[in-house]
Amino acid sequence: MPIKVLPADLAGKIAAGEVVERPASVVKELVENSLDAGASQITVEIQGGGIQQIRITDDGCGIPVDQVELAFQRHATSKLDSQEQLEAMSTLGFRGEALPSMAAVSNLILTTRPAEAEAGHTVHLEWGTFTHSGPQGAAVGTSVTVSDLFGNLPARRKFLRTISTETSRVQELVSRYALAYPQTRFQLAVDGKQQLLTSGSGSPKDALAAVYGADVAEQMLDVHGEDAESGYRVDGFISPPGLNRANRTHMTFFVNRRWIQSRMLSFALEEAYHGLLPERRFPLAALNLDIPYSQVDVNSHPSKREIRFHQEGKAFSTLQRAVRAVLVADSPVPQMRPPSPIPGQEAAAPSFFPRISFGGQSGRGPGSGGHAVPYPAQSQTFDPATPRPAAPALKVVGQLKLTYIVAEGPEGMFLVDQHAAHERVLFDRLRQDSPTKGSLSQPLLEPVTVELSPAQVDVLREHGGHLEDYGFAVEHFGDNSYLLRAVPAIFTSQDPGKSLLDVLDMVAFEGLLRQQEDVLAASIACHGAIRAGKSLTEGEMRALLEQLEAAENPHTCPHGRPTMIHFSSSHMEREFGRR
Repeated sequence: MPIKVLPADLAGKIAAGEVVERPASVVKELVENSLDAGASQITVEIQGGGIQQIRITDDGCGIPVDQVELAFQRHATSKLDSQEQLEAMSTLGFRGEALPSMAAVSNLILTTRPAEAEAGHTVHLEWGTFTHSGPQGAAVGTSVTVSDLFGNLPARRKFLRTISTETSRVQELVSRYALAYPQTRFQLAVDGKQQLLTSGSGSPKDALAAVYGADVAEQMLDVHGEDAESGYRVDGFISPPGLNRANRTHMTFFVNRRWIQSRMLSFALEEAYHGLLPERRFPLAALNLDIPYSQVDVNSHPSKREIRFHQEGKAFSTLQRAVRAVLVADSPVPQMRPPSPIPGQEAAAPSFFPRISFGGQSGRGPGSGGHAVPYPAQSQTFDPATPRPAAPALKVVGQLKLTYIVAEGPEGMFLVDQHAAHERVLFDRLRQDSPTKGSLSQPLLEPVTVELSPAQVDVLREHGGHLEDYGFAVEHFGDNSYLLRAVPAIFTSQDPGKSLLDVLDMVAFEGLLRQQEDVLAASIACHGAIRAGKSLTEGEMRALLEQLEAAENPHTCPHGRPTMIHFSSSHMEREFGRR
């Protein structure tokens, strides 16, 4: 096939694919343009997940009339004119690709008016071609309407997610920029209904309250730190260890107030919390790193979501030390309080398994044959119908570190993780009992009000029926507020609202990898299972082992962690020099 120059419209569609991935990409580029234009108010309106229509209006500086059409030429920008500027970019946008890329895959209308102009100007484009240009009455600022996104690329449109998922991505993006720019008034409307409104007061606490709710905002801790040698500075908010989530989606990072994704900064934050959070729990955070512009490369990713640090170690240590210092200073001596029951439930019985009948099958033969049970690959799916080798019949010896049951079995010693084992038992119980909905639910005496994030609302809408099957009763209470009226009967948590949030977060993360119904059952089982650090009586340990023996897949918890490891007699004899 001979080499040839691609037609302009085809080349434009290909180039657009690097910048415009989905509706949230359009919103990101236009919001960043508004911020670069000095806007004090930004209104984002979407319909049909942003696929049907996106409109973003600001009160920024506007575009001069003689430059409006020029703005739609590829690589035309007002923010960059030399390599020196590229090496120290202070604006969010700079490539001059966003507007022509959007226009190539949508019907686009731009209306703008600079402060010095007596009237505004508007241009209409269909799939990258100008169809109208002329004067238009308008307020100072710019309005861009993008309709029928990817309407000329049906193969691309079919790879978009559901409308609720695309909506959730837009909500997440606007919320994060609202945190980074508290002096800007953000308004988000979805299908004509307001979803987010910030005051633009300049107070970060006000922005936090608008995004996360007043209760969460009140608990957040201020972070201010600086590395004097490098000039790196970090500011923002983090949650105390007691306020945490089941995944990393609430960890937000900015560099020079540009929202980025960085595994390195995520690791730095998690390291700062080392030893302060339970296993598989993550903090909430909104942190901005101020770094000299010449010390970061913002041109390393097509959508500018990732950047490169000239001194990555300095960025890591500046954030980690600042966060750790706040956490250490805010760590009072914990007070011992007696546990209280969930509202609407009776006080817990002495046993940790009050709703499970014991007396599982015993006497099964050994399963692992003297080998430690391996940790499964991350891509493993839940498959309760596939039986594994039976668990061995075990005799309780004792409890180690209030976490592991020490047991004697065929050909050696077994250590059983009490939380993982109980998770497996509860998971199997839930999957077997799911058709009998009523028996799984425990009504609360008083409903609990919970505020959900956009992503959590998306999960609730998609999986509401399955949540009801497993015992939750949740009602919409306006905007992102919901009433929790009942929880799964197996729950032992003292905070049912927090447990619902955790289940939604776990489903949002693990549902990408595993069967959705099983993810729900596994998440609920995790919250109903006994925890590490709980002292068990010999009878309770024996009952748990008997139930584990009866499980069809006794060697792993539903999340894939091993429930037990085996130290064979021959191995112990070798270690003690007996053979």
